[in-house]
Amino acid sequence: MNIQINKQRYSYDEYQQPLELDQVRKEIYARLVRSLDAEFSGVEENLAELQEEIDFLIEELESEYGIELEAAEKSHIVSVILDELRGTGPLAALLADSEVSDILINGPKDIWVDRGGCLTKTVIQFDDTQHITRFLNRILAFQGKTIDHSSPIVDAKLEDGSRLHALMPPLCSNGPVVSIRKFTSHSCDLGDLVSQGFMSDAMLELLRVAVAGRVNVIISGGAASGKTTLMNALSQYVSEDERVVTIEESTELKLAHKHVVSLEGRSANSEGEGAIGLQDLLKAALRMRADRIMIGEIRGAEVFDMLQAMNVGHDGSMATVHANSPEDAIRRLETLAMIHGNSLSVEFVQALIGSAVQIVVQLTRRNDGSRYVESIAQVALEKGELQVTRLFCRQQNALKKGDERHSYTGEPIVFLQNAKSRGVNTAQLKQLLAGEQCHA
Repeated sequence: MNIQINKQRYSYDEYQQPLELDQVRKEIYARLVRSLDAEFSGVEENLAELQEEIDFLIEELESEYGIELEAAEKSHIVSVILDELRGTGPLAALLADSEVSDILINGPKDIWVDRGGCLTKTVIQFDDTQHITRFLNRILAFQGKTIDHSSPIVDAKLEDGSRLHALMPPLCSNGPVVSIRKFTSHSCDLGDLVSQGFMSDAMLELLRVAVAGRVNVIISGGAASGKTTLMNALSQYVSEDERVVTIEESTELKLAHKHVVSLEGRSANSEGEGAIGLQDLLKAALRMRADRIMIGEIRGAEVFDMLQAMNVGHDGSMATVHANSPEDAIRRLETLAMIHGNSLSVEFVQALIGSAVQIVVQLTRRNDGSRYVESIAQVALEKGELQVTRLFCRQQNALKKGDERHSYTGEPIVFLQNAKSRGVNTAQLKQLLAGEQCHA
């Protein structure tokens, strides 16, 4: 092996790796791995010994090839190799960056991040396809999973709760494709959402009354539009004496509530067995004395059971759905119920939705990464047909070009009387509504 070291000063951009040290790092890592047990995983427990072993291998390599590394170069090699052994590999800095919400790998040399809603290409690279495969299998090993040509698709969860989805060739021609949605542990303050323009004071008060008054709410929007964030934030308005059960494919909800039972689905194993879907979890939740049920995302057969639960004894439940408008959200629920409802009639499904869902909150995410509530609509069954009526809308300010604001449409809010009957104070909402009349 002929190792060439470039002794020029390195340019350390964000997450930059000194590429001229790659050959040295690869050789030291290969020698270290050969000296370790194949199932080695105790990095932190054996940190001092590992650092000592890496230092020894560096000295050995320097002597063998007649090179001399500087202290910063040696420190960098040690750090990178330890990250490899921990399983984070080249992504260690990205996984530690709280501003990064998504890490997107499109092959070994093409890695992007979503920071603040904007996609940016990084300078981080894996060595090759085998390097990504090692990274993935080190993570998957602790969950009893693997990824290879025979099992080229995998879903997994990182130690911190982040979700990972990966595909391998031959399904993708340019190398493994990996998407990591990072888990956010900090809670969102509703006051911040108002100050950032996510919603108005009147909209927040309406949602407070709806949640406290046990109104069933659907939160609708596209990917990364803030659906989970809003559900987490609204949970603080749930009464403390209520028991809440959350149901998700992968845990993301972190409710601001004391009594929460979190249920998480399970994918099938490598033999295609052992899968537990949201419908299975929802049926279990119905036997758990839940006051409210919250589903991370409705996308399949669980829709029918959720609508039934909202109708019978689980008032104030919430769920999210992928849709581009309140009308689309209702149509999606209707379509899913028809597909999985064993030949139910359209009239029956519409009646079920009309009695189960009272509010749809529509979220939007723009290309610049900004997110906000596009509208709040109420749902009612009138003359046998579902009617979706806007209560709030976001519109252009006629007096100031480029300025948008949230406004109340003036439509009567049907659920207010029921909320008052449950002891919810609606006086502040009525006062705020008077100042947010929409004149579209």
